[in-house]
Amino acid sequence: MLQHLSQQADRRPFAPAALVVVPTRELAIQVAEDIKAAGRGLGTKVMTVYGGRAYEPQIEALRAGVDVVVGTPGRLLDLVRQRHLDLSDVVTLVLDEADKMLDLGFLPDVERILQLTPASRQTMLFSATMPGEVVTLARRHLRQPMHVRAEQQDEPEHVPLTEQHAFRAHQLDKVEMVARVLQAEGRGLTMVFCRTKRVADQLAGALSTRGFAAAAVHGDLGQAQRERALRAFRHGKVDVLVATDVAARGLDVDDVTHVVNYECPEDEKAYLHRIGRTGRAGRTGVAVTFVDWADLQRWKLINEALGLGLPEPPETYSTSEHLYTALGIPAGAGGNLPRARRDRAGLEAEEIEDLGETGRARSPRRLPRGGGSRSRGAGGRRDDRQRGPQGDGSHADPDRAAGRRGARVRRRTRGGMAVAGEGPAADRHQGVAGRPSASDPVAMANGQGNGTPGRPPAARRRRRGGHGRPTSAGSSQPETA
Repeated sequence: MLQHLSQQADRRPFAPAALVVVPTRELAIQVAEDIKAAGRGLGTKVMTVYGGRAYEPQIEALRAGVDVVVGTPGRLLDLVRQRHLDLSDVVTLVLDEADKMLDLGFLPDVERILQLTPASRQTMLFSATMPGEVVTLARRHLRQPMHVRAEQQDEPEHVPLTEQHAFRAHQLDKVEMVARVLQAEGRGLTMVFCRTKRVADQLAGALSTRGFAAAAVHGDLGQAQRERALRAFRHGKVDVLVATDVAARGLDVDDVTHVVNYECPEDEKAYLHRIGRTGRAGRTGVAVTFVDWADLQRWKLINEALGLGLPEPPETYSTSEHLYTALGIPAGAGGNLPRARRDRAGLEAEEIEDLGETGRARSPRRLPRGGGSRSRGAGGRRDDRQRGPQGDGSHADPDRAAGRRGARVRRRTRGGMAVAGEGPAADRHQGVAGRPSASDPVAMANGQGNGTPGRPPAARRRRRGGHGRPTSAGSSQPETA
């Protein structure tokens, strides 16, 4: 593809000539790095386009001019709608992991991308498995397609250099079994696949508390966290990567010696993609699958489709002797990694890259209580009720500044209605008309003022089972029968 692009002298300088579409972000990063390494001598400009990153750096790179664009379908179509990406000059189109894109529901997006490219393009589809949907897509959009298999005709679909084991395990004992598998002799980097994101998070946390350098990768994590975990795994800072099927497609990491299926895969295709992370490029590997009682029938279908010869996995627990013997686990291995073997830096040693992620919900910053707080009301303006007249954070009320409470205003009601002569309005009226002020010592001593010790007013009486009727401004008499 790169040699074909170097011979295109009549194309526009700023429009991409090759487009590679992949289903996942992690695969986009890996493919782009491989193309950069292959085209370094040709001066090929390669850029990666996928969601989770800010638009601005990708738009600037497109304006500067690129030769090859590698991206996911969603972000590619977004840039096309914004008129920042022009696919009218694409001469080579590559669909990598085409079957996975169809499984994820990307078929309408892929067909839209195919319509945006010239009809005279060269189209290539790559996949480890070739289901009927991919064949139908090839017949619909490819001209005279040729099917090329990178294997012998009688070669089995699974990698023959990978040693495969299946154990029937109990759900509550799987963590203990994984902890012992991770202490097998000769174990290098290990990938543990789970079916759900929640299980992946829980397993990664459980292994970390047991002393293993583990990290999780799944779709609920931010893009920066996912790339951080993959970088730490590639650099050897963590040696256990717990992931969902998002990491089972196309990722090529050196020195992966063990793959553990914490839960039984959905079908034989998922099984092949998972165990394909080990035993690559002529290396040997070990694949271990835990089969729950509820997944026995599913495993039998996988075994029959691939001819594994493991129809009945033996019932296995973390203390079973045949588990230690089959995987080369030391006899004294337990549920925790010995402190002498905890030599990995861990996930915390890998820094998080600021990607300018989009779509992240940011929680509002909480400000401290007390003077000088600058909260915003419903109208969007600052609430300065606690600020002084100069706006410097000083309190206008000295009693409140000193921490003393103000006098509570009491309002007497009866039947949900304010009693005549009671409440703040009546207090204000009496204060104007004839309520004694604090400067009159005689009235204050007689208890006629507000809030001073004096003779309490007479208690109002209420007839049992009825409501009293006020007879004056300050008292009420019960109704007569």
